[in-house]
Amino acid sequence: MSKIVAVMNQKGGVGKTTTVVNLSACAAALGKRVLTVDMDPQANATSGLGLSAAEGRSMYDCLIARVPVADILLDTPVGTLKLAPADIRLAAAEVELLSIERRESALKNALYALLRPSDSQSPFDYALIDCPPSLGQLTINALTAADSVLIPIQCEYYALEGVGQLMRTINMVKRGPNPSLDIEGVVLTMLDGRTNLGLQVVQEVKKHFKGKVFASVIPRNVRLGEAPSHGLPVHLYDPRSVGASAYQELAKEFVERAG
Repeated sequence: MSKIVAVMNQKGGVGKTTTVVNLSACAAALGKRVLTVDMDPQANATSGLGLSAAEGRSMYDCLIARVPVADILLDTPVGTLKLAPADIRLAAAEVELLSIERRESALKNALYALLRPSDSQSPFDYALIDCPPSLGQLTINALTAADSVLIPIQCEYYALEGVGQLMRTINMVKRGPNPSLDIEGVVLTMLDGRTNLGLQVVQEVKKHFKGKVFASVIPRNVRLGEAPSHGLPVHLYDPRSVGASAYQELAKEFVERAG
């Protein structure tokens, strides 16, 4: 059975999409069958893999027109990694979902048809959902569909700002449409190990989330910023970079934790 993980933080610029793309790609490089689901209208996970929604079909069509997710999947530069792309129309889905019955389950219904079929085995080991940097209908849908939540937090001042609201949203979904939703873990990103502040933030986040913080920490790295413009995950763009090494270590830890 596929494990579905929503990657979310309503704060922008925390490395959310970078983590989705590179964790997905590095897990696939380990031989796992991975699906990246782009639910962000900005479609940065889609472009970060060098792709765009083919024939105008994206996750918008799966949510609103009930097009099967299997019909929109795209191949990526990593053999066992597939992409369910996004496009700007997802922004309209925030409003259009309001008129749909059981709107919070639209994504769950779409993904389960592919990932948890009743008559066959799932074609994927993991599905990672790139959520928009907000707590609207698209994010609620992702949390309703997911088994767990992965939270990237940058190692900077105000790192925990907004985390309280994020946890309230997660708990709201647990009280409602998805009682089994769990915290997969916290990924610390953008660490500048030369500063005392970065190291203090690491300790603060570990104290706040206790045993949920991944040991692998993602450093600030120029290659991580360059890779999306080339449409490649960092381990293909520059396999010797510290960013590539960090995400490869995170992928090993994620696979070990997730089972």
